[in-house]
Amino acid sequence: MDFRYSEEQEMIRAMARDFSDNEIAPYAQQWDKDNKMPDDILKKMFDLGLLTIGIPAEYGGAGLDHVSQNLVVEEIAHGDAGLATSMTGSTLLGPDPVYIAATHEQKKWWYGMQNEGVMSGFCLTEPGAGSDAASLATKCVKDGNDYILTGNKQFVTNGGIAGLYTVFATIDRKLGHKGMCAFMVDRNSPGITIGPKEDKLGIRSCNTTSVSFEEVRVPAANLLGSEGDGFKIAMKTLDLSRACVAAMAVGIAQAAMDAAIQYAKERVQFGKPISSLQAIQFMLADMAQNIRAARLLYLEASSNQDNGIPFTAIASLAKCFAGDTAMKVTTDAVQVFGGYGYIKDYPVEKYFRDAKIMQIFEGTAQVQRLVIAKDLLSD
Repeated sequence: MDFRYSEEQEMIRAMARDFSDNEIAPYAQQWDKDNKMPDDILKKMFDLGLLTIGIPAEYGGAGLDHVSQNLVVEEIAHGDAGLATSMTGSTLLGPDPVYIAATHEQKKWWYGMQNEGVMSGFCLTEPGAGSDAASLATKCVKDGNDYILTGNKQFVTNGGIAGLYTVFATIDRKLGHKGMCAFMVDRNSPGITIGPKEDKLGIRSCNTTSVSFEEVRVPAANLLGSEGDGFKIAMKTLDLSRACVAAMAVGIAQAAMDAAIQYAKERVQFGKPISSLQAIQFMLADMAQNIRAARLLYLEASSNQDNGIPFTAIASLAKCFAGDTAMKVTTDAVQVFGGYGYIKDYPVEKYFRDAKIMQIFEGTAQVQRLVIAKDLLSD
């Protein structure tokens, strides 16, 4: 088995790392403090092709494989996890239902707008429907050549800056998952209201809002698949996104370890750098082995996606392990910094806050363990 990246994959990874180091990392703490990401960085990312990495070549995109996409995600997250979340929400998660279920004409419409710089968002979670996605309450009612959507979506990545949404609704809550439908929705449709930006613990540069739909008319031509296909589309979307979240988690963990190593070499106690202390060395060694293992898991899941091999279980393994790794590594990085690790002037405090969401969104760590156990116990 060859674990080396192809020449193209390494070139794309290096490009993303260079951009992350020079255009993102130096400003990430200020974006975090301001709870805002400047529009100019999104423009730079679009010009560089980072906001269209998920678009297939036949629709004007780069046609990157999933391994390449997630290598980019890791490197952007190394600079700022909030920006990585916004990027993946727009170019991967939001459009994934389109990638999975859209017709040729639907893809031409959606990807055409993306290629013009339009951001997108994924509208599944609701105030009363998180892990239990099938319990969503947003309604869709057929009316002639349209569907009328009414309901509220919560924690929408890019909610306030997206021009396109993939929205999940139900024709009848009594039908459970069998009643779910998926739609492509234009942000400019009358009846859409954007809530205020959430004041989050971490990934603060990412725009996260609620999105409300009040009798929003959506052309029937914007229905993805058929009525009742929504749950299946949502689950396939989350399967695809989990390796992506794992890559983000690895990026955060790698940044935290890099900072901890540099600090340990510079910080002198008892007359010598703390990097000479075995207690510190063991923490750094644990960081390194867990990061390496997490990276291999997300790469295996991504490779399976590219080669048509079942990937649901390995994607859950990757997402769960990488999320837990990010939390453990950033916690230990704060410990290496000691009291300074608790101060916002130093980067590991931010990494610590950013890491927590990796155990929550796109399926909590507990949900991932359910998926993993189900696979282990299946006949």
